[in-house]
This record gives sequence, structure tokens and C-alpha cells, in this order.
Amino acid sequence: MDIKILVAAHKKYWMPKDSVYLPIQVGAALHPALGYVPDNTGYNISDKNPNYCELTALYWAWKNLDCEYIGLCHYRRYFGHTVHSKDVEKKKSAIFTKADYENLLKKYDVILPKKRNYYIETVRSQYEHAHFKKDLDETEKIIAEKYPGYSDAFTKVMNQRKLHILNMFVMKKPLFDEYCTWLFDILFELEKRTDLTSYDTYEARLFGFISERLFNVWLERQNLKTCEVPVVFLENIDWPKKIADFLKRKVTGKR
Repeated sequence: MDIKILVAAHKKYWMPKDSVYLPIQVGAALHPALGYVPDNTGYNISDKNPNYCELTALYWAWKNLDCEYIGLCHYRRYFGHTVHSKDVEKKKSAIFTKADYENLLKKYDVILPKKRNYYIETVRSQYEHAHFKKDLDETEKIIAEKYPGYSDAFTKVMNQRKLHILNMFVMKKPLFDEYCTWLFDILFELEKRTDLTSYDTYEARLFGFISERLFNVWLERQNLKTCEVPVVFLENIDWPKKIADFLKRKVTGKR
């Protein structure tokens, strides 16, 4: 199988040696070269990276990369086997190889990360507490205008408590092309309707945040056979802080 797993990176970092992985520098138009494949060649939106995050790599791949299967990971986050250790070397050894992807893609249409469970929040309320409600509302309007067949899927996803995050996946390139056509049409319209001048650098990552939700909406409408696998985080997560921040947003509404 001809599989390419993009590894989105904005700085130099350890990379898996397996040939299935393609390190790509996101926002290459704005920063010095890292020695990875830059996302500012051919048709690209590299200069939009502060607002589109890893989506600048997706756009580049959509427009410029020829392969049979395509996926996305991050320089610190990979699909892999369950690992109960904080040891970085053990985590690295748990990262999927090409053979792991091939075995799964023989049986499934899409490989996905396990969903995040918000427990006391719906997908909609979590977004509204963490970001700006108006942007999600505007996205809902755009879907109703341009893709009304997805409105029910949008409502269903927003009312759930679990979500595939990180924009991580692996699927056939033609399916990916269909997804990108839909996704970027919505996001570019949202960009036209949004004034980001008052947003701080975190909230300015708007289109990256919205895309995580939209990916789930798109999946809801597809008749695809999917599998969920663990995500290997190379750096340890400060879960107490993340939970405290989550509860603070829930109780106070402050970001």
C-alpha cells in the first residue's frame, strides 16, 4: 500500500524512521526552514497557519500529494499501541509502523483516534465555554446554507459528549479529497465572515478548533467502517491542570 502519514511540526523534533511518515513543516511561509517537507510549495495556504494550525498541511497534501492512503499525526502525537509507561523510548516503540496501518486499512475505511469524553459537557457547550459561541453559531448557519444535508449531523454531534479531536485520521486519498473539498469550502466562508483582529493568539486558531468539530460532522454523514485506536503522547500530559482548567471554564465561563 502507498501510505503517507503527515507528521505536522512547527519545530525540530524526533521523528519516526518508518518510511510511512512524512514530516511536514506547517507555516513554512512564515518561519525558517526546518529541513522537513514545507507546506508552502505548489497550491498552499501556509501563511494562514496561525489561524488554520495543522490544516495548512492538510491543504497542501490535498492539492499537491499523490498517494493511495493519507493520514495525519502530530510531532508529539501518533497512532499506536496502548502503552502504560511514561518512558519516552517505550512510547516511541509503541508508535504504529506501516505494517500496522496496512493491517487496519485492509479491514476499515478510516482509522481514528479514540474519542475524548467530556462527561459533564456536550460538544456544543464545551466549545462555547472554551471558545467564542458566535463562531460555532456562524458555522452552523453556513452548513445550513451550503450543505443543508449535514444540518442534522451537525446537531447530533453537537449534542453528544464525545468527540474525535486532534484532526488525526488515516483514509484513502480520494475520500480525503472529498472531505477537504467540503471542509475548506465551509472554513473559507467562515473566514470571510469573521473579524479576527480582537482575537488573542490562542483564539485566532479558530479554524483549527472548528475543523475538529466539523470532521466529526462529516463522519456522521458517511457510511464508513471506522476503527478507533490509541494516541501515543510522547510528552506527558498535566491532567490535573487540564481538568482544573476545564472545570474553571465550566463554572466561571472564563477561558
